[in-house]
Amino acid sequence: MDALSGFDVTTFSIMGFTIMEIISLGSQAAMVLGGVVPFIPQYIDIWKSRNADGFSLFVCLALLIANILRIMFWFGKHYELPLLAQSIIMIITMLVLVQLCVDVKNRTEIISSKQRKFTGSFNSWPVDAPVHSLFDFEREYFWKWTDFLSYVEFIALFSLVIGLLTYIFLNSVIYVELLGFMAVFTEAMLGAPQFLRNYQKKSTLGMSRKMVGFWTCGDCFKTVYFILREAPAQFWICGMLQVSIDISIFLQVFFYRHNNLPPIDRTAKSAIS
Repeated sequence: MDALSGFDVTTFSIMGFTIMEIISLGSQAAMVLGGVVPFIPQYIDIWKSRNADGFSLFVCLALLIANILRIMFWFGKHYELPLLAQSIIMIITMLVLVQLCVDVKNRTEIISSKQRKFTGSFNSWPVDAPVHSLFDFEREYFWKWTDFLSYVEFIALFSLVIGLLTYIFLNSVIYVELLGFMAVFTEAMLGAPQFLRNYQKKSTLGMSRKMVGFWTCGDCFKTVYFILREAPAQFWICGMLQVSIDISIFLQVFFYRHNNLPPIDRTAKSAIS
């Protein structure tokens, strides 16, 4: 009993690491890799169904811009390295997800246009889908391009412009703070494109609920992490906004639950009733 009374959990060590050090390392690892986890179920759903209609690519755009801005913010105001590593990993993940969505959408459009009416007959040969790229400068097709290279070119161009601006105004406190705010605010609006897409279609069909669940858990963890680690105020304020949007998307799942049947099932249900 006397031995237990003198036991201090904070000084207890495993392989040379104290409990507190292990918890700290674990939370940092969760911050670095945790942002990627929510997109794994969505990636698998798109890969299996070969259908990306239920996922908004503007979610990827929001995260790409947010993490590029966050990396630039680091040069003006150093924050924890795990957050910097998280941004780099997230950019790579989003590009991988964009590539899958573009590939799936292109294949779907080509298959759906295999038969076209031409002079009273049907052509059974595949017909190429319309091609849209970055340098067409068509505003209505922004971030809806049919070639993956256009997405990479846009991100490279955006990174170059922001990088030059950051280099020029690096000593400006106002610019650096604004850069940090825009980074976390853009990330906070991550769920907004998905929320808008659900609202327009009055359905959450095709959206991975697991993804949104992971978003919510991750954003809650992240917000608490920011507060405990005394990260810049921009981080935890926008983290709270992010959690609010996640909850709003879950409410859409409830309100649109009767519209979430596949078209065939919905037709059959209407016929029965």
